[in-house]
Amino acid sequence: METSSIQLSDAVRQFLQEKRFAVLATIGRDGVPQQTVMWYELRGDTLVMNTAAGRAKDAYLRRDPRASICVEDGYRFVTVSGTIQMIEDRATAQEDIYRLAVRYNGEESAAQQVRESFSKQLRITLHLPIERVIIRGFEG
Repeated sequence: METSSIQLSDAVRQFLQEKRFAVLATIGRDGVPQQTVMWYELRGDTLVMNTAAGRAKDAYLRRDPRASICVEDGYRFVTVSGTIQMIEDRATAQEDIYRLAVRYNGEESAAQQVRESFSKQLRITLHLPIERVIIRGFEG
């Protein structure tokens, strides 16, 4: 089932809110997709991710902000595509990476990651508004 509406069913929202990884696809300089496994969080109708500045994905997104993510569980998956909005405010990006670290690793580990790694990095938050979605395995 493909839809251009951002209306996600409760089952799809629940699936995306579970602790899963997303594969983010950006468009490389040569036009070839570049993929990265990412932490994400669904906030309303936006998928929020975060990256360290200076990685390939942020350079590619500056050149062409179109992107997609795929979140899968076997043959059940959700693919979202749209235009990334890059949030480079340092405080916001640090808060977002902390929230993501708590989501994936728990509060104690997240606090340690912030102290030892994330706080020393220039971070960028990536917002992917749900502009287009493809859903498989949620029928019935």
